[in-house]
Amino acid sequence: MNDQIILDKFSERLFKLVKENGTDINMLAKALGIKSKSTIYRYMNGEMSPKITTIKYLAEYFNVNEVWLMGYDVPMERNNKIDSNVFPIADIPKKVPVVGRISAGVPLLATETIEGYEFAPSSQIKEGYTYFYLRVQGDSMNLKFNEGDIVLVQKQDSLENDEIGVILVDGNDATVKKYKTENGLVILEPMSTNPANTVQIYNPKKIDIKIVGKVISYQGKI
Repeated sequence: MNDQIILDKFSERLFKLVKENGTDINMLAKALGIKSKSTIYRYMNGEMSPKITTIKYLAEYFNVNEVWLMGYDVPMERNNKIDSNVFPIADIPKKVPVVGRISAGVPLLATETIEGYEFAPSSQIKEGYTYFYLRVQGDSMNLKFNEGDIVLVQKQDSLENDEIGVILVDGNDATVKKYKTENGLVILEPMSTNPANTVQIYNPKKIDIKIVGKVISYQGKI
């Protein structure tokens, strides 16, 4: 099951729980320690992916199986034995470092670049790859995620067309953009409501372009 399907099912199930229980959104946000009720609405509309810990708290609040709430086809009720063929027992959260920014010449996971740790489902972690979260800066990708959100990145030095990646351009801090190559040029496309964020086109023969990794999921800030 891919990330978008899981997110869609999560939002549908949360919406169902809120509606059927007549839940007060303000009270729910307060119970979860979320500052704004708009975050709950974004979860319900499928606009934001919650943290693993937030799903756990939501499941406890509504007294449902947190794996069911995540979008998997398991029983809704809590305390049921989960069929390992449906949701593998190995699919448990993995701790991943959060990087505030990536700069040329600075080791990716140097102590000074790591601002903390968050969890990612082990189903997203492949053997032999390095993973990290990068905190989003600016609004150039706000149709996908917002400033302050963290994106899960699989470290690699290549991208397919239309994949979202983390790219270093001419030694500047890394940027998160939709990637494409065409006629020998590298095209970095923003996904933004802000018209100031425009498509960037580079000739890699003249400007150093380095792919850091591929964005495979994200978590909204709370």
